Amino acid sequence: MMLSELFDRAEHVERQMCVLANAVGRRRAMRGMFKLVSRLGDGIIWYLLIATLPWAMGTDGVALGLQMLLTGGIGQMLYKYLKQRFVRERPFVRLIGVECFTPPLDRYSFPSGHTLHAVCFTTVAVAHLPALAILLVPFTALIAASRVVLGLHYPSDVLVGAALGAALGVVSNAIA
Repeated sequence: MMLSELFDRAEHVERQMCVLANAVGRRRAMRGMFKLVSRLGDGIIWYLLIATLPWAMGTDGVALGLQMLLTGGIGQMLYKYLKQRFVRERPFVRLIGVECFTPPLDRYSFPSGHTLHAVCFTTVAVAHLPALAILLVPFTALIAASRVVLGLHYPSDVLVGAALGAALGVVSNAIA
């Protein structure tokens, strides 16, 4: 099999995955839940977490909050740089059968910034407060899933966002 055929098949599978995941969003309750998760993933949950760290951990919490803010800022710059370079149209724009269930924050889909930041913040926070894993890991997975269900991202956008977020979090923890 030629490399181009392999890429064509992978793209076909990814498109099918988008259509199937997006069908979940056609159910009102599911759409509402994923819209809420996605909205919380815009930053609200992470800002609340960062704001509560000094209260919960004292000066260690201040340091952790600053680490999360700095790492998140680097993630934001990286994600914006990649979006401008790859200019991949969102699935709801390119694929028949995929609806947009919530307005996108920007035009392009690659990589998923929501997923990048969720994985990054979870990686940093759980390294310092392992008990948070029981809440943050499932929430992060829901954020990643929401991006495909809502028609905003391809699975590969989410996977690359997760890989970048994990790498940023690991490097941030190693440096801090």
